[in-house]
Amino acid sequence: MNRNTLIKSAGLLSLSALQYKAFGHSSDKPHSDQPIVEFDGILGQGDHKYRLVQNWAKPNGKHINIHNCHAMVQTKDGNLQALCDGIEHNFITFNPKGECIGQWGTEYPGAHGVELFEENGEEHYIVVDGGWAIRSVENRPKKEQGKVVKIKKDGSLVFAFGHPLTIGEYTPEMRFQPCDAAVGPNRDIYISDGYGSQFILQYNKYGQFKRKFGGRGKLDSHLSGAHGISIDTRDKNFPKIIASSRSQNILKFFDLDGKYLYKVEVPGAYLGQAVVQGDYLYSGVCWSKDKKTGKRNSNSGFVTILDGDNKVVSNLGGSAPIYKNGKLQPIYQTEKVFNHVHDVCVDKQGNIYALQWNAKGALPFKLEKVHS
Repeated sequence: MNRNTLIKSAGLLSLSALQYKAFGHSSDKPHSDQPIVEFDGILGQGDHKYRLVQNWAKPNGKHINIHNCHAMVQTKDGNLQALCDGIEHNFITFNPKGECIGQWGTEYPGAHGVELFEENGEEHYIVVDGGWAIRSVENRPKKEQGKVVKIKKDGSLVFAFGHPLTIGEYTPEMRFQPCDAAVGPNRDIYISDGYGSQFILQYNKYGQFKRKFGGRGKLDSHLSGAHGISIDTRDKNFPKIIASSRSQNILKFFDLDGKYLYKVEVPGAYLGQAVVQGDYLYSGVCWSKDKKTGKRNSNSGFVTILDGDNKVVSNLGGSAPIYKNGKLQPIYQTEKVFNHVHDVCVDKQGNIYALQWNAKGALPFKLEKVHS
């Protein structure tokens, strides 16, 4: 997510369109110079256009050191909690104006995914540490075992989920490096093992294992890069699980008991978690493919929006969606605003916050809805 001082960045195009500024942090830490992209234009197409709010996120006199900003959620008080890896601070709290008002948590050096939910009127988090731990200022992730915990809003532990090996669901050679979590309508908890063995692990609200589904393979129900998971509430009578199969450029839909339903192909886009608000689905695209070669490009992310029929209606920083004979044509980055959009947060007013991995420590970007 972040940081500050004049920067020249190789690979982020056209200084006439994009400029890199800094907030002026000390230089004793990596990523203390964190670029803010200034893009003078409108992103997206049709009825879903957004304006980049220049320098929305502000350190507000605090030292913020970000390696990667992986996710963000908005709490009931309107504040936004950004999740970052490393050992300095895993959560950074921003008020709606973008001012940093707090930092907390150091237990999750591989922090990767977060789910916010209410239980008995109290907000809780499921925090997912993917196991790519950053434990030093050198910013070199080291592979460890992943872990998932349920905590209260004050950071206190409620319980931790055991390694699937300890309950007989994995064998010793199976890797467990989870990416994301979602909480269902009955408070069942779903964990996507996207850096590990590609299963979705389902638990009840007490953390007791119920079943697993997905996994590696060639069937439609199998997953490849199970990077994000969420609950699709657009059909109130039939909530579903959305699991990203990122390596395939596909979102896969399951019922709440893990039965495979169907898939939505988004060719060219390596999608993370699907964020549902109202009738729309929003997702960060970490990479897209080159228009000419069809190969994956670095620094080629954007944000995509799907409607209630799972049709792409807008790409923020990406090409306009084109359908031929009902099939979406490959989409790709067109504006060098983002490096790798890892996740998005949509606030109560419909504004989007883009969180980035491997983006030179970029702070969260706010995209403000343009109303016609």
